[in-house]
Amino acid sequence: MSRLFVLAAFAVCLASAQTTPNDYSNSKSWLCRPGVLHDACDIDLTTTVITADGRLSRETWTADTNAPIDCFYVYPTISTDPTPNSDMIADAAEMNVIRQQFARFGSKCRRYAPLYRQVTLAGLRIMLGRGGGGISLDRGLQYDDVLNAWNYYLEHDNKGRGIVLIAHSQGSFILTRLIREEIDGKPVQARIVSAILPGATIAVPRGKDVGGAFQHVPLCRTASQIGCVIAYSSFRATMPPPANTRFGKVADQNMAAACANPAALSGGSGELHAYLPTDGGMIVGTTPPKPWVSPEQKPDQKPDQKIDTPWVSLPGLLTAQCATNDNATYLEVTLHGDPAGRRTDSIGGDVGGSANPQPDWGLHLVDVNLAMGNLIDIVGSQAKSWLGQRR
Repeated sequence: MSRLFVLAAFAVCLASAQTTPNDYSNSKSWLCRPGVLHDACDIDLTTTVITADGRLSRETWTADTNAPIDCFYVYPTISTDPTPNSDMIADAAEMNVIRQQFARFGSKCRRYAPLYRQVTLAGLRIMLGRGGGGISLDRGLQYDDVLNAWNYYLEHDNKGRGIVLIAHSQGSFILTRLIREEIDGKPVQARIVSAILPGATIAVPRGKDVGGAFQHVPLCRTASQIGCVIAYSSFRATMPPPANTRFGKVADQNMAAACANPAALSGGSGELHAYLPTDGGMIVGTTPPKPWVSPEQKPDQKPDQKIDTPWVSLPGLLTAQCATNDNATYLEVTLHGDPAGRRTDSIGGDVGGSANPQPDWGLHLVDVNLAMGNLIDIVGSQAKSWLGQRR
């Protein structure tokens, strides 16, 4: 089958799909939505906390069924459907990304995550194969679906509650446009607690926190600030953005990529509170990790002496700060391994894996995982501020 035929078939498929809006009154159009008994957010988030000396403890998790605010999430490019835009059937990829990036926010908010006909991994490869010049992740069917889901949610579910917008990568590009066109400077902005938009390049004037992509929505600089944005793209300190970086670069010399460090919103360096899958799974693919502790555990060890939870947390291993080099503004992530400790001093997250990391992508696959604990704490503080202001 020729490339031209494939592209033509994709175009026909896309055109026909555009004529049929999704029905967001149907619970099957949502990955997570309150009132559904078992949805994609209904998962085990139990975590093993591993200190540098190899000590283990267990951290449990429960959702707050009386959470005072809502979270509305748009997931990144993860669909393995062979067409350029995905269908509306939740496959393993969609279920996994909820597990990785969104379910844990249920301790602070009611969770809404619409399915949408996103640009798939196959579609993205075609775009990149054309040189990337035609890539438009915030235009077309994928944006129309999210806009329709957003409008349905506002009309039928929100009821004046505060909202945290959460996304990553393709989702962040989509929500950036939605904020700019549907929220920024409009009455609904009063309901926005914050927006968390990592993995995309969002422009702000150099040295300023507002302007550029948004005219009335600034970057967050304290955990209690509301109506603001947290945006960043993470790179290893040992592998900063190269000249061909995909994130953190803005063409306009008067602008820079937004960076609000979730580990230290007011500036400087701070500790990242990461939640990483025990098996090395990421939003796309799995990189089997090195042993979390060494020597490895034995099968007959007591439950509190072995790692049998789906998640691990590694206090003290990671810090982050916003940084700028000749190519980009980005979140610089530093690992602080202890050569004398029993805990691992490495993490995954590179596109291409540890054997063939692609520096232009940075730590894109774990942008959210790296700061999950920090982001949840921030959302909790912001929710209190929003509720206090409303009273």
